[in-house]
Parts: sequence; C-alpha cells; structure tokens
Amino acid sequence: MLTRVLGALARAFLVFLLVTMPALMMPGIATETAQIVLLFAFFAALLTVIEYSARYPGLIEFRYAPPYNRIRFLALFLIVLMLSAIARAQHEPGTLTLFVQAVGTLIGQSMDFPYSPVRLVTLMLPASSSAEHVLLVRSAAGISYFVSLFMLIVFVCSLRIGGWPARHNAFNVWVNLPTFDPTAGGDVVLRLERDAMLNIALGFFLPFLIPALILTVSVTVRPVTLTDPQTLVWTVAAWAFLPATLLMRGVALSRIARMIREKRRRNGDTEGAALQPV
Repeated sequence: MLTRVLGALARAFLVFLLVTMPALMMPGIATETAQIVLLFAFFAALLTVIEYSARYPGLIEFRYAPPYNRIRFLALFLIVLMLSAIARAQHEPGTLTLFVQAVGTLIGQSMDFPYSPVRLVTLMLPASSSAEHVLLVRSAAGISYFVSLFMLIVFVCSLRIGGWPARHNAFNVWVNLPTFDPTAGGDVVLRLERDAMLNIALGFFLPFLIPALILTVSVTVRPVTLTDPQTLVWTVAAWAFLPATLLMRGVALSRIARMIREKRRRNGDTEGAALQPV
C-alpha cells in the first residue's frame, strides 16, 4: 500500500511538472495565466494520485502493462519540453534553446513536403502571418511529429522484441482495460478488433483533419494565429500526440485480441485432444 501511494505521488509530481512546464519556461507570464495553469496542474496531479493509489484502475488503461503508459508520458514530456524551448528561444535565446530550435528547423524542413501533415499545419495559418512565424510553427510541428513517430517505433519494438504485454507475467485484460465493458454485447475479440481498427483509422487521419478543422474555424469564427507561446505549445503537442496515441492504442488492442484468439484456439485444441479415444 505504501509503495503504491509513493508511486502515485511521484507520478502526480511528474504530471504537475508537465502541465506547468510551458508557463515556467516562458518569460513574462501574466498572473491570471499562471493561476489558471496551476489550477489545471493541481487537478491533473490529484486525478493521477487518485487513479494510481487505488488498487484497481478506473480510467487509465494498461496500468499493469508497462511500458505502455511510460512511453506515452515520456513522449508527451519530450514534445512539451522541446516546444517550450523553441518558444523560449524567441524571447530569451540560449545555447540549449537555440540548439533545439535548430534541430526543429532541420526536422521541420525535411518533413515539409506536399500533402504532409507538417505542410498542412503551416497552411492553416492566416495569410498575414510573417515568414518567421511560419518557420517557427513548421519547426514545432516537425519536431513534435518526429517524437510521436519515434514513440510508435519504440512501442512496436517493445511489442515485437519484448513480447508486450505478457512475456513474463500474466496479463489481465479486464484490469488493464477498465473502460472496456465485456458484457456490452457481441464477441469480445470482434469488438476489440473493431475498436483497434477505429483507433488506427482515427490516428492516421487526424493529423490531416485537425489542420482542416482549425482552418475552418479560422475562416468562420476567428483566425487561429498560434502567436501566443503557450497556445502554440499545447496546440501543436495535441496535434502530434493524440493521433499517435490513438495509433498506439489501436495496435495494443489488436495485440490483445490476437492473444485472446490464440488462447481460445489452444484451449480448443486441448479439449479436442482430451476427447480423442485412447
């Protein structure tokens, strides 16, 4: 019990640091903005403590199947950290922030080709945006998309090489999927495969759909300029991270469905062999 509570407190601190990181790294943050950020960080940390101090999870999936959530959190942490460094370089340039900006510029330039998600992010900006701001958004989009793709590669490697989720320990489907209702109707395997395909499809198309949606909002409601540093950080981070985590969840659900199908087949073979005459 004590170990579980200490682990929950450590995770809550990391979540608190993640939420407050852009505000801490940006100079001249208004008092009202800092208070709102602290409020959001407090509630996120509190939710983390409640979720991880409980014996059984209520919202977080694959809690007992590391390193699924660790890979996701580390990727999001890196995205927010790098985007915050790029935004800080525009106001208080330093050696580290300028280096991250240079890396982001190279990655953004290499990923900026026709019909690419990075190109679509730059095209959603208003026509009045300066060339420097377009380059800044392209660098942020490129480095965040690169980290998200790297997250997927790491997870696939852990799945293929590490035998995720159950190489050495038993895997409890219902504990690791607390939001999945096995009694909702229909075959569990078919439902898992359907959810996996839906997540993979959404993860593939969202990087293209989100810029189109933002462009529609800019035309019909108000222009989305991404000139505010925190807005830039969280918008680009969400654009890159959410589709990648949907792809990751789809791959995980497909893996779980395949495990259940193989378990059923082995049980069926065992029962069939037991019915054979001696």
